[in-house]
Amino acid sequence: MVDFYPPTSPYDHGYLDTGDGNRIYYEQLGNPEGKPALHVHGGPGAGCSARPTRAWDPERYRLIRFDQRNCGRSTPHASDPAADMSLNTTQHLIDDMELLREHLGIERWLLNGASWGVSLILAYAEQHPERVSEVVVAAITSTSPGELDWLYRGAGRFQPEAWDRFREGVPEEERDGDLLAAYSRLMENPDRAVRAKAAADWLAWEDAVISGEPNNSPGMYSDRTEDEQIAFVRICSHIFSNGGWFTEDQLLRGAGKLAGIPAVLVHGRHDMGGPPQTAWELAKAWPGARLHIVEDSGHAGSEEFGQLMRDAIEEFKDR
Repeated sequence: MVDFYPPTSPYDHGYLDTGDGNRIYYEQLGNPEGKPALHVHGGPGAGCSARPTRAWDPERYRLIRFDQRNCGRSTPHASDPAADMSLNTTQHLIDDMELLREHLGIERWLLNGASWGVSLILAYAEQHPERVSEVVVAAITSTSPGELDWLYRGAGRFQPEAWDRFREGVPEEERDGDLLAAYSRLMENPDRAVRAKAAADWLAWEDAVISGEPNNSPGMYSDRTEDEQIAFVRICSHIFSNGGWFTEDQLLRGAGKLAGIPAVLVHGRHDMGGPPQTAWELAKAWPGARLHIVEDSGHAGSEEFGQLMRDAIEEFKDR
């Protein structure tokens, strides 16, 4: 059982120009000659952590972290209404990851992430399996239409008061329609106060979904500055109202392309944002994947949940 390593801060950072007006922030930690690994953050729109890392052996890993388009330190920031969301699609994000790999001179890398980060990792790996050495992921999602309908409608069966407040956050004439599209339209409103209120309403729902989970973290979604809230929800609602540009079960159907890529999947039994069914189906469809379902965890994780992730990272460092 691996313990935490001493805190490791970046030895290098920079901006990657994508050629379409976007600049992607990235940083590198650990050993420049170590095993390459890319952390892919969730949200979408959460940005990568600015904290030192402690899960990765700094002598053995070369860890890369980056802020996906329009969030974190990448520019333009989605809190700026001038940022063009039409240039932020799943394919753009996949292409950014490939551009970053080429820019850093990396042949293959381990991919690590959680939640939306899992969907993006799967989409990238199914397009570029020859570039992926291993995968370590948690809180498994495939951003399928069924998963999105559960998260933003079905889960309301467990939190009816909070879901009513979420529904009432959009104009009355849109409350019986596509709530994700309605929120996305609100996030394009030129009035910042309208955008800020819609972002707060959305994040209150996200917090409510995980509020009954064991080991949940109160305010996990809403504990952000107003600019960060606006960017997070603008990106989320944009990507999710377009279904991530995925068809139903697209990523699960494509999992056979990942045969030969070792993977560890970790998922909480009580994940209200994404029940374990997707993790179960992915593990069955992916030759070489090992699934751990953690009984004391939800979407926010737990001590055992985190330990399983660290153990997998440790296992693969010498592979």
